[in-house]
Amino acid sequence: MNIELTDDIVAIDVHTHALASTHEDADSQEHAEHNSAMQKYFRRDFKTPTVHDLAEIYREENMMCVVFSLDSSWLTGEPNAVSNEEILEIATEYPRTVIPFSSVDPHSGRRGAREVHRLAEMGTQGFKFHPSSQAFYPNDRDVYPILEAIEETGTVALFHSGHTGAGAGRPGGGGIRLKFANPMYVDDAAVDFPELKIILAHPSFPWQDEALSVALHKPHVHIDLSGWSPKYFPPNLIQHARTLLKHKMLFGTDYPLLTPERWMRDFDRLEFDEDIKRLIFRENAARLLGLAPEAS
Repeated sequence: MNIELTDDIVAIDVHTHALASTHEDADSQEHAEHNSAMQKYFRRDFKTPTVHDLAEIYREENMMCVVFSLDSSWLTGEPNAVSNEEILEIATEYPRTVIPFSSVDPHSGRRGAREVHRLAEMGTQGFKFHPSSQAFYPNDRDVYPILEAIEETGTVALFHSGHTGAGAGRPGGGGIRLKFANPMYVDDAAVDFPELKIILAHPSFPWQDEALSVALHKPHVHIDLSGWSPKYFPPNLIQHARTLLKHKMLFGTDYPLLTPERWMRDFDRLEFDEDIKRLIFRENAARLLGLAPEAS
C-alpha cells in the first residue's frame, strides 16, 4: 500500500475509530449499546463514522489518521463493527489521509498469526489491541505467536492502556475488567520481542508512572496522547513529553470521542515549544510508521 506523507500534512492522528460499516444500515444491538454508553461517559453526542467519514474530516484538516476497528468477538460474540478488509479497501482511495490498522482476536493463536501475515501483505500498518475489551494480558504466552508475527512483519502493535470509557456505567462494566490494561504487562512483551514497535494508547490512569517508565526503558515503546483532553493530562506526563520522552509522544484524539480541533485547542494552552509540537504532531509518528527517515 502506497501511503504518501506530503509536506502539507500538519499532523498524524494515530488513534481514530471506524465505528460504522458502509455495508450495513444499522449497528448490532451490542455495538449500539456500546456507542450509547461511550457517548454518555464522554458527555458528547457523536456520529459513528465510516472510513469515508474519517477520510473527509482529516483531509479537510490537512492531517493523516490511523484508522481501526476492534475484534472483541471472543468476549462479546459480535464481529468487528467494520472489517479489516473494508478498512484496507477504502484506505487505498485515500493514500494521503488514511493509514489502515487492523485488529485480530488475541485468543486466536497460530491462526491469528497467519492472519497478521495476510493483513500485512494487504497493506495494514499495525494492529490495535484493547486488553480490557478483549480480556487478555499482553504477556500471556498464548498471545505470543501473534506478537511474533507483528514483529516479523515490521508493523506496529497498539495497546489500549489504563482506564476505559468502554463499558463504563453498564452493569458490571459491560464485562470489561480494567486489570488487563496495566502497561507493565506490555513491558514483558517489549522484552520478549525486542524489535516489536509498540504504542501505549492514552494517558494510562491509574498507571501513568508505569507507562512512562516502560517508554523510557524500552526503545521501541511510544505513548499516544489520545482519549483525554490535554487540559487533564497529569503533570508527570506533561513533563516527560517536554523532555525525556519528547521523541516518543504521539498525537492522538480517540476520534470521534474527541475531535482534533478540541484536542489541539486544549494542547495549545500547555505552551509547548514549537519544535516539540512538531515532533508530537507529526515527526514521531512519521518515523514510527516508516513514513520518514529514522532520526540519526
